[in-house]
Amino acid sequence: MNRHLLLFVAALSLPCNTDGQNQAPVQVDGVSLNARQPLSPLTQGGLVTGQYRNLFLEAGYTQAQIDQKLDEVFNDVFFGPNKVYFEVGDDMGYISDIKNNDVRTEGMSYGLMIAVQFGRKDIFDRLWRWSKKYMQMTDGTMPGYFRWSCKTDGTPNAQGPASDGELYYITSLLFASNLWGNDSGINYLGEAQYILDAIQPKTIEVKINRDRQGNLLDKPIAMSRVISLIDTTTNLITFVPGVPYTDPSYHLPAFYEVWARYAQDGRSSYWQECARASREYLHRSIDGATGLNPDYNNFDGSLLNSGWIIGDAFRFDSWRVPMNIALDYSWSCADRVWQQNYGHLIQNFLYSQGIDTFVDQYNVDGTRPERLLRAGNFPEALRHSIGLVATSAAVSLVCTHAKAYEFVDALWNARHEPDETGYFDAYYDGLLRLFAFMHLSGRYRVIERSENSN
Repeated sequence: MNRHLLLFVAALSLPCNTDGQNQAPVQVDGVSLNARQPLSPLTQGGLVTGQYRNLFLEAGYTQAQIDQKLDEVFNDVFFGPNKVYFEVGDDMGYISDIKNNDVRTEGMSYGLMIAVQFGRKDIFDRLWRWSKKYMQMTDGTMPGYFRWSCKTDGTPNAQGPASDGELYYITSLLFASNLWGNDSGINYLGEAQYILDAIQPKTIEVKINRDRQGNLLDKPIAMSRVISLIDTTTNLITFVPGVPYTDPSYHLPAFYEVWARYAQDGRSSYWQECARASREYLHRSIDGATGLNPDYNNFDGSLLNSGWIIGDAFRFDSWRVPMNIALDYSWSCADRVWQQNYGHLIQNFLYSQGIDTFVDQYNVDGTRPERLLRAGNFPEALRHSIGLVATSAAVSLVCTHAKAYEFVDALWNARHEPDETGYFDAYYDGLLRLFAFMHLSGRYRVIERSENSN
């Protein structure tokens, strides 16, 4: 019998107790199943209702199993033998991209978001202090922004930002302010407002050493450039402040909704407009046949056609888009119909590639790329990476088709361990895996203002 039909038949035939609750899970082909109801995504976001789905519970896993699994995945990232979180002295800590032996605003700001979602003020404050001391710039042309990469001792690897780091820093600080107030040693709201002011447009003088294709110029060209985290013409986040293109995986419109509500910076209507523009941009950036998007593209959604190996294909950055769209659906539900169609589209494509065998790099039309992007120092290869397993499961929050449960099960049962070649990514795969478990267990939420906030 076909494996998928077997799962369906098994689910229909499971017995129930007289109180309507499922009995102990049944194992079918290594998958734990209780009777499952048709998927029914929410029709309003948590910003309105304060409600968040526990899709693992709907899939038949018990709350005790879910809590245990979530604790295990959290500990894998922060405290296990393959942890990526390291404490420094009495009051600081960092998250390292182990395979690249550095500290990135990506991982540091993800760590802040995870810490505040789990109520771990100790971890949050350590990560923030390290970020502020070593990564946040205090002079030059971009004070207030964060160096996107440093060595683990804090020595800068770069003197410029990657825009998604600022997004997560601001939102995490606002949540910390809402949860813990601002009088416990760090003024979280004040720190968020300082960054929000820093990312506003300013004109700087720069020297251009390369052309748009990345070729070195014979002589640097001096010119004035307006830099801003958000492009002033399109209201879309830049890949790097000042460049005329973006990264689809940087688009988190629900974060702007949070800023509009909690930042108290006088820009609420502007942030709401940024959220609207970001959702419309995503419509233009998703391939209508596969649901795939490129790593980078123009503000109008067209491909850069730059010839760079990173750019026009669905690669590592792109994995985040399904998870980000699930987050926007869960928190705001402002683009419900399109986002549901998107969830079906990308899951259908990956399903067609084999739910246990789809790979982690594609051209946006679904073909295999001729050139592969290397992950750290590991050999170039197509892999069935757990990071994409995770994000493709997270987007089940928006889906109504039954195969979404199979993506949820695939994540639940996936083992985060070295593959047969020895490849293992504790950092990026590990963080995306944790975010997906947070999404699907209802533990990734808008943190509202509490009585402790001030």
